[in-house]
Amino acid sequence: MQIPAFTGELEDWSTLNSSIGFPELLIGNGASLAVWRKFAYFSLFDEAQTTRNRPLSPTELSVFRALDTSNFEQVLSALKNSIRVNAALTINSSSPRHRYFAIKEALIHAVRSVHIPWSQMQASSLTRINSALSQYQTVYSGNYDLLNYWAVMQNQDAFEEMFRGPDSTFDLGNNARQSSATRMLYLHGGMHLVKNIDGSTRILNSSESTLLASFAINQLGDIPLFVNEGSSADKLKAIRSSDYLSFCYSQLSQPKETLCIFGHNLAAQDQHLVQALLQAGLKTLAISIYPHNPLFIQQQKQHYANLFVGQDVELRFFDALSHPLGHPELRVAVTPAQ
Repeated sequence: MQIPAFTGELEDWSTLNSSIGFPELLIGNGASLAVWRKFAYFSLFDEAQTTRNRPLSPTELSVFRALDTSNFEQVLSALKNSIRVNAALTINSSSPRHRYFAIKEALIHAVRSVHIPWSQMQASSLTRINSALSQYQTVYSGNYDLLNYWAVMQNQDAFEEMFRGPDSTFDLGNNARQSSATRMLYLHGGMHLVKNIDGSTRILNSSESTLLASFAINQLGDIPLFVNEGSSADKLKAIRSSDYLSFCYSQLSQPKETLCIFGHNLAAQDQHLVQALLQAGLKTLAISIYPHNPLFIQQQKQHYANLFVGQDVELRFFDALSHPLGHPELRVAVTPAQ
């Protein structure tokens, strides 16, 4: 395979950032992989079908097929609505309720099978991530795991997460910046976010150590709000159905001069993010690449160049290991038992 023009060399992040300045950051799964390699799973939906503890049954999979989705939030919401409608019409059917809890349980086990346990996260690592994130005016997270949330909790005063008021619910009419703190926007939702009955989004107030288990409450309650897997069109559809996710997406597409991308491959299923970046009219885009070998670096450069071909944007490529979020000391070893 011939790679035209591009070299196998990468810039140093500190030098690049000092010369240009990047006030906004978009992070992807590569940032999570820098900490825990089990985040390399391809599909949470696939994990839920193969997890040892409680996989999705053929009956439960039929619900996903009927709704033509692999998104747990959409399926759980549909079943919850079915339960409420049946109750209103006095229809005596326990099947939707049983499927609701079975699918939620499968989701719990799938998440736990890939997520780093709270007990293995070093406070020093979370502090390091907190410090790295707080250097930006705005951070857009394309991940729905808890790493960024755990890191933010180390120094909440340095961040603005948009969930204001006593009920910690996002209010579209109250979204103006209130301080110079780093604004954290979760583009695809997160495991710490839930959908209220009225469709609004609330952030959970669970402690860091219990949040990973918070889905396990055996009642017809909160539905986790995160956009998982599916095509780019499916993801955008899910984003449009939430006022919070729509707001985050609109902020990414607002005009901006520069942006740093760390750990995000911008694959086919993330074409909606590429469209937002194109709409933003960027002049300079700094993109991290893991330095596997020169050929890999050349291929990655070509991949990103193809995404922005014909656009008046300068692409600058830097070594992921030179960025604070890619520091090798963040890596937590996975034991065979895990």
